[in-house]
Amino acid sequence: MTTTTTTTRPRFRRTAMAAVIAVAVIAISSCSPQSGSAGPLKVGSLTDGVVAYVASPDRVPGANDWNCRTTVAHPRPVVLVHGTAENMGFNWAALSPMLKNAGYCVFAINHGEGILSLFGRVNGLGPVAGLANEVNGFIDNVLAVTGASQVDFVGHAQGGLIGTYYAKRLGGASKVGTMVQISPSNHGTTLSGLTSLGSALGLLGIANIVLGAATPSLVDQQGGSPFQNALFADGDVVAGPHYVVIQSTHDEVVTPYTNAFLSGPNVTNILIQDQCPNDPTGHIGIVFDQPALANVLNVLGPNTPGFTASCTGYGIGL
Repeated sequence: MTTTTTTTRPRFRRTAMAAVIAVAVIAISSCSPQSGSAGPLKVGSLTDGVVAYVASPDRVPGANDWNCRTTVAHPRPVVLVHGTAENMGFNWAALSPMLKNAGYCVFAINHGEGILSLFGRVNGLGPVAGLANEVNGFIDNVLAVTGASQVDFVGHAQGGLIGTYYAKRLGGASKVGTMVQISPSNHGTTLSGLTSLGSALGLLGIANIVLGAATPSLVDQQGGSPFQNALFADGDVVAGPHYVVIQSTHDEVVTPYTNAFLSGPNVTNILIQDQCPNDPTGHIGIVFDQPALANVLNVLGPNTPGFTASCTGYGIGL
């Protein structure tokens, strides 16, 4: 009995230890990234974006890998700049993983956090000039870390207007290869006529005092605002970047929708309905609209002349 006990316990212990080690190795392997084994990132839907707006406003799949280095195929990192009252988790839930899957180094910023931001969820509230300064510093950091000489810039709504200001007033033109603006508020908005009505009723000035105290970016983006008049007094664009504006006829935030467009020899204006007449996407839906996103990837990549997107996967008309 004694002999049996002394000969089986060590064997049992060795077997048990081997099992523990095997389980640990399997667990570590399953949790650790394996070089070359990871599949493409999931391209987020509108639902994913809404969840991220609340649950993960400060991160988005594919963005902000500070170890990423550019390649010969994609020599410029892509910087994503969200719009008013948005965040990177929502705004770029679709585009960021698409770009990463295509081989780009992708970086996104949350800018303009204020007292109404709900812990980083509702951003882009400050004066547009101040927001552009935040983006300026972020781009300089991206260039320093990656060693690239230029970035490609993609902005949605106010993010596009920030790009215009950055290039014209902050010396950003030399740092940007392609400037993509999705439904940008370039020449301001009437908010579907609300600002015009407020002005006619003599109420706009009072409203702007209130708005200016908490969300000055909304005042800056009104058509005919002092900010708008000063920014475009010397023309729409400057030499250097290739400006690409992507817009929908159904945009009910930037109104009239043509205010998004820019004029200049280095500008390409793309109206989604020229390619897909039945596309109902609006100002919010456009960042999940597959024709719009396909155009972004085209202008950042092959930039095929006469490119036409596949007319499927439309964004919502909002």
